[in-house]
Amino acid sequence: GDAIVRMLTNKGDARIPVLAVTGTNGKSTTARMAAHIFKRTGARVGLTSTSGIFIGDHCVWAGDASGPKSARLVLADPSVEVAVLETARGGIVREGLGFDLCDVGAVLNVSEDHLGIGGADTLKDLAAIKSVVVESVRRRGASILNFDDPLTRAMARHARGKIAYFSMRADALADKHMREHVEAGGMAAVLEPEVHGDVIALYHRGERQPLMASASLPSAFRGAARFNIANAMAAALMCLNARVPLQTVAAALADFESSFEQNPGRMNVHDEHGMRIILDYAHNPAALAALTDFVSVQARDHNRLLATVSTPGDRRDEDIRAMGRIAAHAFDFIVFRERPDTRGRAEGEVMRLLAEGAREAGMSESDFICVAGEREATDACLARARPGDLVVLMPTNVEATWAQIKAFTPQQPMDNAAREPLTAGVA
Repeated sequence: GDAIVRMLTNKGDARIPVLAVTGTNGKSTTARMAAHIFKRTGARVGLTSTSGIFIGDHCVWAGDASGPKSARLVLADPSVEVAVLETARGGIVREGLGFDLCDVGAVLNVSEDHLGIGGADTLKDLAAIKSVVVESVRRRGASILNFDDPLTRAMARHARGKIAYFSMRADALADKHMREHVEAGGMAAVLEPEVHGDVIALYHRGERQPLMASASLPSAFRGAARFNIANAMAAALMCLNARVPLQTVAAALADFESSFEQNPGRMNVHDEHGMRIILDYAHNPAALAALTDFVSVQARDHNRLLATVSTPGDRRDEDIRAMGRIAAHAFDFIVFRERPDTRGRAEGEVMRLLAEGAREAGMSESDFICVAGEREATDACLARARPGDLVVLMPTNVEATWAQIKAFTPQQPMDNAAREPLTAGVA
């Protein structure tokens, strides 16, 4: 039997490469980047993400597919040659991983989200859940860890396989732990400044090799979306440790865009209505803070900043208020909304808490409204936008909101006198 298996599989191993990625934010984008890289090798990729299950370029199931059932479906498909699995906290708590071992596991970050749910009351609890992914790496596999996140970095103590770090810190090699890791031949990706801009430098086997300039990443908007530089470094390390050539990794990342087609719901930009509209699923304080950092860079080229803001109802009261506070500091006008299911809260409670956060940040009552429905909230925000404005929409139903953006008919251009600060109103 052993001889037959060796003959059929060449290497005596019938397993396909399995790559799993988890973290509080960036999972979907990183998984999609990794799948995009593997497609460039000609491999048939099975991908799970929050937008669905994909076999090759075909979506076989639409919806949140970041749990173990989705992983099992991909691994059961005989046509799949590589599996890239977004692995969310909820599925791990409910049922585990959906696979026994993975070749590459990645943890991107750990920040406050889902606390108070499923036995995770502290960040350390949350880190313990997410660390299951790197604890399930094969002995000859690799664990990819965010060196800049203390909780993620600490997982190196019990992560399996080779450790590979990524860091956005220009002084990362000044850290004793990182320096010793690199000097010992360990792999790391570090964003380093050079004369003509930042470069992602790859360290491996004691040597340094530039991977690509951060400005070459379309998904990072010339470096303004720094979180996508970090996601790209994680995806690169995942694929390099799955034996994808460095040149293939760099070329694939250079044509991966934050478009609706390639990365739905993540930094999708629409510029066709005389205003810039950004669609992004920023559903927790850390994600919203990263998004508003990007928006602040864009602000100089636009008149006013408007947004719809929401968050799932199963988050803690303080997390929902924090969303309101962060949004209030970033936007001139906000439409607060809530999900149709409210996730166990009374109708209107999520919007009330968001509004409380905005008031705590000093936002005037005339600068925000509350609208229950997602479609209605999107309409209310777009109707108030004028040429030259920047509008940020944070969707629950990504596809429906994108279609709404494309179908929107803007008002005629207005003169400067009409572009006064928004006044109070009820949608």
